[in-house]
Amino acid sequence: MLIWLMAASVALEGQAATDQAELRKGLEGALRGCEEWVLNPASWVDGPAPFIAKVGLGSKMGLVGSVDEANLPPPELRVANHYWRINSTPGAGFILVVSDRLPMCHITGGGDTDLQPVTASVLGSQAFKARWKLVGEEARAGMASSTYKSVEEPRFSITVSRAAKSGERLDRVQVFVTGVFSTGR
Repeated sequence: MLIWLMAASVALEGQAATDQAELRKGLEGALRGCEEWVLNPASWVDGPAPFIAKVGLGSKMGLVGSVDEANLPPPELRVANHYWRINSTPGAGFILVVSDRLPMCHITGGGDTDLQPVTASVLGSQAFKARWKLVGEEARAGMASSTYKSVEEPRFSITVSRAAKSGERLDRVQVFVTGVFSTGR
């Protein structure tokens, strides 16, 4: 009996590590999709195939007709939106909302798995830091928000809001990312 329990524990730990890796790929893909949609409209103007290929998530990402209110961007960004669902694990993933009229993107993440460690890992990665420069941070009501400017195009910025500590917000959207390209001078 003890050997079976130990084997079950190892299997659960292995699944948790796999889930974390898949969630990380999902968030990285959503961020790539955000950047690609805003900075390279040629990747989607003639259809979704080139865009999907650039994001690199294959069948884990699909276009859907609508999403829950909690996954929508702020009202001023709800213009000509398209909704992409990213199924990272059976119980958790991301929604990428983009517009074909406004240079914006919006990502939400949630589910039955704590996304705070995944988000912290992605934001701390060398790949992310090579593309984004931190320009401000704020903490309020258990949430941490960080604003970044694109290294490639400084008029493009994103704000990433997530739980300040692991184990928070499991009952609602855990990660919000809103990206906007400033067309002003």
